[in-house]
Amino acid sequence: MFTDVLDIDTRTRRLVDLTDDVAAFCSARGDGLCNVFVPHATAGVAIIETGAGSDDDLLDALERLLPRDDRYRHSHGSPGHGADHVLPGIVSPSVTVPVQAGRLLLGTWQSVVLVDLNRDNPRRSVRLSFLGG
Repeated sequence: MFTDVLDIDTRTRRLVDLTDDVAAFCSARGDGLCNVFVPHATAGVAIIETGAGSDDDLLDALERLLPRDDRYRHSHGSPGHGADHVLPGIVSPSVTVPVQAGRLLLGTWQSVVLVDLNRDNPRRSVRLSFLGG
């Protein structure tokens, strides 16, 4: 198994497109599976269309589902930080993408993205793992 870690700053972005980084990691690997995992309790990884509004729609939907107020039992940090800890229950902390001849087998409009609504920690690690087939 091959692994690497991406260091991502989400200070100015709540959704970060990782597709090019994941593709570069897999480019010389042949056939297999690439797992993209964020080892944080307040972030997730998704496969969605970006650039046509779906990315903003996802963020808007998450803000509606997880309002930033005082309803959460997990209450330290910035207002509504408890919502950040619920996010990985909705947006998984990992995705696995099939790879053939070093190429991600994503659909035409699919991108791999990091989703991070947490305002308290802008430094994220994303672990890439490739398991050859």
